[in-house]
This record gives sequence, C-alpha cells and structure tokens, in this order.
Amino acid sequence: MDARQIALTIINDVNANGAYANIALAREINRHRLSDQDRRFITELVYGTVKAGATLDWIISHYSTRPLDKMAPIIRDILRLGIYQLFFLTKVPASAACNQAVELTKKYGHAGTVKFVNAVLRNAARSPEKAVYPDRRQDPVSYLALTYFHPRWLIARWAGRLGLEAAEALCAVNNTTPLLSIRTNTIKNSRTELAATLTKEGVVFECSAIAPEGILCSEYPALGSLQSLQTGLFQVQDESSMLVAHVLAPQPGEFVIDACGAPGGKATHIAALMENQGQVLVIDIHEHKLAITRENAARLGLDIVKTQAMDAVQLSDLYPLQADRVLVDAPCSGLGVLRRKPDSRWRKSELNLQQLPALQRAILGSAADCVKPGGVLVYSTCTTEPEENQEIITAFLAQRPEFKLQTTGAYLPVQQQQELVQLWPHIDGTDGFFIARLKRSESVQA
Repeated sequence: MDARQIALTIINDVNANGAYANIALAREINRHRLSDQDRRFITELVYGTVKAGATLDWIISHYSTRPLDKMAPIIRDILRLGIYQLFFLTKVPASAACNQAVELTKKYGHAGTVKFVNAVLRNAARSPEKAVYPDRRQDPVSYLALTYFHPRWLIARWAGRLGLEAAEALCAVNNTTPLLSIRTNTIKNSRTELAATLTKEGVVFECSAIAPEGILCSEYPALGSLQSLQTGLFQVQDESSMLVAHVLAPQPGEFVIDACGAPGGKATHIAALMENQGQVLVIDIHEHKLAITRENAARLGLDIVKTQAMDAVQLSDLYPLQADRVLVDAPCSGLGVLRRKPDSRWRKSELNLQQLPALQRAILGSAADCVKPGGVLVYSTCTTEPEENQEIITAFLAQRPEFKLQTTGAYLPVQQQQELVQLWPHIDGTDGFFIARLKRSESVQA
C-alpha cells in the first residue's frame, strides 16, 4: 500500500467514522513498514487534509458541479487529498497529485467516478484562479476562516473579542506544528541528567523557560524506541499543563484529589512534587483512561497515585472536607489545544460553550466540598473562552464565600502578579490554558 492510499485510509476514518487523527495515524503507521520519508509524507497529508477541511470543500465547490454531500465519502476524501496537494504542497507536482488520485479512485470507485475525479482535479490544476478567497477588507471573517482553516463561527468569535489582528495571529499559531514537550520525572532524574540521556539518544531539544522540568524536543526518533521513555525518565506533557501542579503546590504527605485526572499527566507531576509521599487520588469517569494513568504511574515509579472510576460531580458524597488540595482540570471545549489536534477544530461548536459550563460548575462545586479548612482548590482548563474560565470562577466565588481567590500567577515557577492565569498560543508560545488558585478559609462555617 503506497503512502497516499495509507493517508486516504486514515482521512476517511477520521471524516466518516469520527476517528481521532493522531490515534488513527499512529495505528496505520505502525501497521506498515515505512521509510522515514513516507512516514513524514503520510503525516503531512493526513494532518494537512484534515486541518484544511472546510477550505478544501470550498475550493472543490468551484470545480465540481456535483455537491459534496452527493458524493460517496471515500470519493469526497480523494478529492480533498488531491486538492490539498495541488493548492498547499508546493513540492508535489500537479501531475502526480492528479494521477495518484485517479489511481485511488480506480480502487474505490467506478469508471464514472474516475472520470469525474480526473476532471475536477485537472480543472483545478489548470485554473487555480477560480478559487480566490473573499476580499480581506470586505469580508475579513470569511477570508481568515478560509486562509487559516478555522470554522467561521470561531473566527467571528475571536475577532469580536480579541480583534482581527490577534485572531489572525492565534489562527496562524494553531496551524503550526508544536514541539514535543516532555516533563522530567524528578523522582528518577534531574532535568540536567535527562538532557544528557536524550542527547545520547539522538534527541534535539531545548529546555523550557517557564517550566523547570520541561524540555522541548524538535527532532527525535520514534518515541516508543526511546529507552528514557520506557524506563520512566520523562512524561509527555505540554509546558502550560506542567504549570498547574506548581500552582497547586502540593506537599509531601498530603492527600490530594485530581478530580478529572486521567490519563494522569498532572497527577503524576503532583506525585513527583510530593516526592512520592502521601496520596494522589485520580478520579475519572472512564476506566480505560484510568488504566493508562496506572500504567504511567508505574512506569514513572510513583506508587502514591491511586485511581477511582466515578463521576466527579459525586465527589462530595465520598470525601467531604478530607483533601488538603484538590485539582479540577475540567472537561472543556479544548479550544486552547487546536494546534495539537488537527481534526478538533471541526468538531467544536458554539453549543459546546453553552452546554459545558453547567458541568464545569457542578464538578467545581462538588470538588470544593472535599477541600479541608485552609486547603487549596485549583481550577484549570485547556481552553481560552471566558464562559469556561473567568465566568466559572466569578460565579463560584459569588456562591462560596468561604473560598478566596489567590494571586494565581505568584505560584508559577516564573512568578507573575495575575489573579487568574490565561495563557495563549500566539502570546505565550504554549497551549491555551487557564489556571485559578483558590484557598478555603480555616473555618468550615465561614
């Protein structure tokens, strides 16, 4: 099976079956013996075609008299794959993009569809000027949506809140490939020691400037082949996510609850900061994710991490006033991590921002009941939207006067004076992340 057919298989799995692009890509790549060149080409085809989704469909509509919803899904994806190569991969000859699309259509279609695909792509190759984006000044939202492969509703939202220039900068960063971010497992080695090990393993990297355990890798072999990963010297985790455990500031011997904790990136970081003394209880509604948490904890040598499958909304029934510290890394829209998940932008809607806050409030309220007098509650998300962040905290504080907002930024490794921390990809170079630290009064009746 050649590279384009493998890429098509993955793209169709994402579009037709709702598969996650990163998971489907890893699965298919592992099934085939591929050269590094083919592996990179397949990754580019899959992530690029999935990311450019609605823009590709808009371009196709200028060359096809047949509506996209009237095409067989696999034929639609062949066209998307072909158009992506024609318009966005300058190193792929137009003849190769067209010819290979025709060959794929012969495998999945009939003589009529072969003719159709050939005509659409040859027409697009001959006359690219037919697909000209709307004028930036007259319709800036549509222009940005098509240029940067983002849903129009999201562009309109960000442009209205941040301004067009900032919205464009954010979208541009969302289309970049982030460096692989890893966290040193300080139970087993220091960042300096890990750096020396990674150098021997052929990894090219730089140390994070904002997270003391963080290392950003630009070149590396297949992750699974790294002995340093297998032996638990590090955990894959974004820099912004690493900051959460520092804001929580757990101490050895404490009882800490991670209310939505699987697959355990923050929980294992918390356990490492506690020097593997005390207990970190990871709650999650999905048992299969908790199994991954246990595997990660075992690999990292952290035996204080325990798991419990349950709905975090029910936490207060089991652990009232028992935890020294509680982390709520709440389920959210994930709009801060779009650069890591190319398919995610097309699966989000404004409805998410209407529905999720009720769940976020319920989990935070239940988790708050578990905090001891004088204890700490941290709320975090990987989104940038105020309905899921600032507004959640404002509403919580209005209802729970026994909790006070602390200067969250003062607990970051690089201290700041922000009461609420909001990180942005285009400003901070990290995932979009929100963190708030709250402290409960010493008196339960307060």
